[in-house]
Amino acid sequence: MTMKLSTDPSAATLLPIAKKEGIATVWDRHRAMQPQCGFGQLGVCCRICWKGPCRIDPFGDGPQRGICGADADTIVARNVIRMIAAGAAGHSEHGRHVALALQGVAEGRLPAYQIRDEAKLRAVAAKLGICTEGQDVPAIAAAVAKATLEDFQNQDHDAPCNWIEATLTKKRLERLQALHVLPHNIDAVITQIMGRTLVGCDADPVNLILGGIKGALADFDGMCLATELSDALFGSPTPVVTAANLGVIKPDAVNIAVHGHNPLLSEVVCEVAGQMDEEARKAGAKDGINIVGICCTGNEVMVRHGIPLAANYLSQELALVTGAVDAMVVDVQCIMPSVSEIGACFHTAVITTMAENKIPGATHVDFKEEAALESARRIVATAIEAYKRRDPRRVNIPDVKQTAIVGFGVESVVGALATLNAADPLQPLIENIANGNIRGIALFAGCNSTQVAQDSSFVTMAKKLAANNVLMLATGCGAGSFAKHGLMTQEATLEYAGESLKGVMTAIGTSAGLNGPLPLVLHMGSCVDNSRAVQVAVAVADKLGVDLDQLPLVASAPEAMSEKAVAIGTWSVALGIPTHLGTMPQVTGSAKVTELLTQTAKDLLGGYFLVELDPNLAADKLLEVIEERRKGLGI
Repeated sequence: MTMKLSTDPSAATLLPIAKKEGIATVWDRHRAMQPQCGFGQLGVCCRICWKGPCRIDPFGDGPQRGICGADADTIVARNVIRMIAAGAAGHSEHGRHVALALQGVAEGRLPAYQIRDEAKLRAVAAKLGICTEGQDVPAIAAAVAKATLEDFQNQDHDAPCNWIEATLTKKRLERLQALHVLPHNIDAVITQIMGRTLVGCDADPVNLILGGIKGALADFDGMCLATELSDALFGSPTPVVTAANLGVIKPDAVNIAVHGHNPLLSEVVCEVAGQMDEEARKAGAKDGINIVGICCTGNEVMVRHGIPLAANYLSQELALVTGAVDAMVVDVQCIMPSVSEIGACFHTAVITTMAENKIPGATHVDFKEEAALESARRIVATAIEAYKRRDPRRVNIPDVKQTAIVGFGVESVVGALATLNAADPLQPLIENIANGNIRGIALFAGCNSTQVAQDSSFVTMAKKLAANNVLMLATGCGAGSFAKHGLMTQEATLEYAGESLKGVMTAIGTSAGLNGPLPLVLHMGSCVDNSRAVQVAVAVADKLGVDLDQLPLVASAPEAMSEKAVAIGTWSVALGIPTHLGTMPQVTGSAKVTELLTQTAKDLLGGYFLVELDPNLAADKLLEVIEERRKGLGI
């Protein structure tokens, strides 16, 4: 039964324990919701005003318009672009937070932080057109922060955001400009979406979707700046060997799980945990303090520091069911409100840290960058105290963990290629795509969803694409799925990769000093780090003199769930990338919106959504797209 809910072997161990203990998990709540609202699944339920809620009859026998007169096309379009706005708000607020921290470092106000990658800072400045000659690091950081924060403040509607203008190909910028979808100001574009979907405003589904595309591109802008500035502050990822799944929790350590998305908190918690390790040992923890990651905060510290990943989204509650997590420290995004209730079933301190993200029943430690070290010490001390209350009889840690080689940022990927061709690092990649050793590239992103057996679609698709010589990149909870299932290892490359892909991965990995092939799937970071893959693609497109929609490049979100995934998928399409969804998007109640996203988008943008719930068929369809793109390039 449990294996139908999840393919993660840890779930098979812990779900029966949760049931025995009377602890409801995400899968129990999903089951309780069945049958789910069919109107909502189609996107034809509107509750924007209090005349409603209204719902459109999808069979044509009942109401075809809401009380105000909005039809299914308008309602679906409004609903989906509001999701895009929420996703863009989440990522861009993350980015703003990091940009303000960079500004604080430049001004000497944040002693807990420093510029750890000066070369990256200078590269970012050059990308933004900032002169660095004769400038010291604080001055460069201040200029970069100023240019970045302009993307939240610019009032010139005809001037695109600095980051998107500096990141995309010239051809792509021209195409987006012609459609009037280039964002000028992240905050303004999100506000425009909320304003135009207010009762009595925009009712044209085409116009609404174009507004949503602009919002999705604002999301892309916010993700780019968040990733690049985080690298400057905390260091760019480099390959590191670590581990994944709930077996990384240690029975004789104070286990602190960092969960959410914001590295400003987790970086300092990791640092302070090292300083307080002896206090944990004095409290009886023979192995001191063990930091583990959950969701994208986990991915952030995993790719930069090799901190092991305990769980992706759907498994976060199971980390608590082990009875061995002493503190779960959360910041923002993808945190189930249920964690405080489950933590209370054990000794676990669930600690919220952001003023705008609180959970009933949790302990709140207000986190401010100016007092980051003090807050982190309080958090770690709380975990040590909780450890003293742990009941060893209730500890059930699954003996399940997999080795994972992670940390493939843009610089480390280019660096590995440079070991084959220092003068022209991209040339080995381009040559192997051209000669067919690598048929194409697939970016896996997105979440987990209870609509799909956890991790199953990711794993199934990856094995099939690998066998057909497709190079794979991954971020976010998708990357977590691959790490937990052992697909980020050299052994996986040798077992699953097609012969020509295996040869390329072995040549690059050996040359780069890994004593064997690159891992089967390259972990590029958290969900906000999807922009890393775009940077590599843009560099290849620029070198070839083509646009992104001509490359044999595809994206897939096999278990998409979040509003952020809607925003990411939409900007992926806007950049010209065919994008697979493995869960049914809530738009099919409108034939017009469905056509816009799956067919018209291909003509306007080059990218489009491809919906296929069967992972084997989805892999086949992506392979067909890749071959179509190769044919277009004459390779």
